[in-house]
Amino acid sequence: MEKFEREIRESKFAELMNKHFAATSIPKGIHCLSLRLTDEYSSNVHARVQLPSPELLPLLSDNSYHHFILSTDNVLAASVVVASAVQSSLKPEKIVFHVITDKKTYSAMHSWFALNPVSPAIIEVKGIHQFDWLMKENIPVLEAVENNKGVRTYYHGNHIAGAKLDDTTPRMFASKLQWKSPKYISLLNHLRIYIPELFPNLEKVVFLDDDVVIQRDLSPLWELDLGGKVNGAVETCRGEDDWVMSKHFKNYFNFSNPLIAKHLDPDECAWAYGMNVFDLRAWRNTDIRETYEYWLKENLKSNMTMWKLGTLPPALIAFRGHIHPINPSWHMLGLGYQIKTDVESVKKAAVIHYNGQSKPWLQIGFDHLRPFWSKYVNHSNEFVRSCRILES
Repeated sequence: MEKFEREIRESKFAELMNKHFAATSIPKGIHCLSLRLTDEYSSNVHARVQLPSPELLPLLSDNSYHHFILSTDNVLAASVVVASAVQSSLKPEKIVFHVITDKKTYSAMHSWFALNPVSPAIIEVKGIHQFDWLMKENIPVLEAVENNKGVRTYYHGNHIAGAKLDDTTPRMFASKLQWKSPKYISLLNHLRIYIPELFPNLEKVVFLDDDVVIQRDLSPLWELDLGGKVNGAVETCRGEDDWVMSKHFKNYFNFSNPLIAKHLDPDECAWAYGMNVFDLRAWRNTDIRETYEYWLKENLKSNMTMWKLGTLPPALIAFRGHIHPINPSWHMLGLGYQIKTDVESVKKAAVIHYNGQSKPWLQIGFDHLRPFWSKYVNHSNEFVRSCRILES
């Protein structure tokens, strides 16, 4: 019996590792799509058409429009976010999407939106390399994060070695693996903290992660009074769901670290990234970016003993005192790791967020939750068909 129990336990850890590899790898279909679109960019003049057209350029900084910001290197995911926002809007002609991607994905991302316009909405596609402000000397902390050997070993190294599996439960191990996603050291993931500098003429924006789907008109968010605060966000400490809606600072930080214990309250309420309303005018009058960078540096100095999980912990610190709670119906979380998510609640949410490993474009995505995302995939597109997107 002890042997069987040990084998079952080992198989559970192996299953979690396989799921981690599946979650952090690029599906063949999405890789194919990116390659095909990149090739199209070099061979098809229509794929290189200016976005937006010259006469619409002034609207990129017109604050009477509704500006969305999306930072991603996943063309398929970006297409779903944009399509769902436009199709769900009562005022699609007022939508301006600023899609930011990295240099390797820029050609494919530009090709997709040039060949698949979402009129009457306006789309801008811009690579990190096209922002003058994002020269490396302006973001030394992020360069350090990307180049730090300890950081790279943590996110790209052997996740079994040193894990002490005898002293942990499968659930704890699963949480640790989720923290080890390489995306957490990607510049694209940290980019949100620099939005006021990247878009100096904008006053109010909605920031979206690439694993969300918009199901309702979001126009009212631009009428939302944030009361002088910077970040309109859903708090994640108020709810019966102990997986998603019971998060406090103690869930993210190591309070045995003296600096953390001195400055933070373990019972302070956490909030969600993924759908945030940012008042950039208020933001520019704060030291949010400087605070974020300071704590990133301190965590690196401590060999990442203050926190492990990505961009949210330093943001929780940097935005302290600058959060305006918004109604939870605007942003429903957990569709990427909660198989028991209530489908009726999903239908009612304005924005649904597949945060977690089980993204809807992966085979490990939950079958009953995938249709809310896949219905916005352009299955008539020749590249989507030829790359067999979402085919098993």
